[in-house]
Amino acid sequence: METNQLNVSRKNYVKSLLTIAVPIMLGNIISQVQMLVDKAFLGHVNEFYLSALGNVSSPMWTSMSFCFTIVTGSSIIISQLVGAKKTEECESYAASLMLWTSVLPVILFFFWLFAGQYVLKAMGVTDNMMPICLEYLRYFSPVVLVIGIESSSMVIMQTSNYTKPLVAFGLIRSLLNVVLDYIMIFGKFGCPAMGIKGAAIATSISEYVGVAYSLLIFVRSKKLFTRPKLKNVLRASPVPFLKSVKIGINAALEDFSWNLGNLILIAILNSISEKAAGIFSMIFGIELLVVVVIGAVGNATMTLSGEAIGAKDQRKYKYVCLISLGLCFAVSFALLIVCAVFPHQIVGIFTNDQSVISTSTLYLMLMCINLFGKSGNIIAGNSIRGSGNTLWMLITQIFGSVEVILVALLFVKVFNWGIAGVFAAVLFDEFLRAGINFLKFCSIVRKI
Repeated sequence: METNQLNVSRKNYVKSLLTIAVPIMLGNIISQVQMLVDKAFLGHVNEFYLSALGNVSSPMWTSMSFCFTIVTGSSIIISQLVGAKKTEECESYAASLMLWTSVLPVILFFFWLFAGQYVLKAMGVTDNMMPICLEYLRYFSPVVLVIGIESSSMVIMQTSNYTKPLVAFGLIRSLLNVVLDYIMIFGKFGCPAMGIKGAAIATSISEYVGVAYSLLIFVRSKKLFTRPKLKNVLRASPVPFLKSVKIGINAALEDFSWNLGNLILIAILNSISEKAAGIFSMIFGIELLVVVVIGAVGNATMTLSGEAIGAKDQRKYKYVCLISLGLCFAVSFALLIVCAVFPHQIVGIFTNDQSVISTSTLYLMLMCINLFGKSGNIIAGNSIRGSGNTLWMLITQIFGSVEVILVALLFVKVFNWGIAGVFAAVLFDEFLRAGINFLKFCSIVRKI
């Protein structure tokens, strides 16, 4: 009887995971496909556009990601209240989140608009590349302003276990972006060919249209039981949001630490050649197709782990993580097979340069292997966050960022492995931290 109950529980965990994760997953995949199309269009227009895109998007995403992850505390608190069946207490946290989460994006918008060139210069962007980078930055920066709306809406949808609208949001935003990319980059239907400037404008327009649609659904849907009343949002105190920030700040700083490490890796790549950052950006873009799947499962894992902690359910906490790991390993293995069979065809989508295509196949395989370590890191990490312990993940990430930079410098500057040295350093880092975080997860299971 107990075995049958365990099997039923596992099926319920899988169902709950997929209910939350699949819409997030599909929405993110759609967005990543759009970004890959963006890179493919730009890469075939000018080989330096990929490097410009990598140099601008990396630091900007570092700041944008901080805004997305600062709301992690709200997500954890609301999930735990739902698990403890105290949904009425969610109102103050959700209302405060909706009102106060947009303050930081406004500050960041003005920072990138007026100080972006100094960041790019510090990253080692050459004088030859700087005008291209600044042109893209100028027209892409308005996207930062809507991050607060996006992140708070996602928390409400995720904690309500209703993420289906994210699929339509991703479709509308991404399809419009691809169409506008084609028109503005290449100069179709009477529009002047604007190259990388056109790509930035297309992305900004598409993002605002997508946010308008998601707001409409957010206001009208009756399935968002953690959504606050409008009158409570308008008069919300910043105190609940600041309380959640105390938890979320560790996750935000963790993500910032990872992105900062990535920025330094870009600087190391810039020291190798002007094309190196573009190659890394291209391979990283392919990896993101699977990382967004793993990340969606990770988001669901954190939500359900939070509910399990609130309900003091050890079995649920344990098996949600293990099932999520199995799902992510399967997806990673599928990409490994595809890349092993069609390496040249995949890289050829983004460039006509035969020398880049031939050398990038090695990086493609290293990236695929890296996904197994990344899966363990993301899933175990989100289980730890769901328990309310975000400080652990911050500490391990700071360690990882320092370690990956030192190892990359060793491989590139001492061993002269070039771009492969950076990929090898990233692979080493992900597997090391995956093992450390899984051991921490096991210790939490024993304490529940």
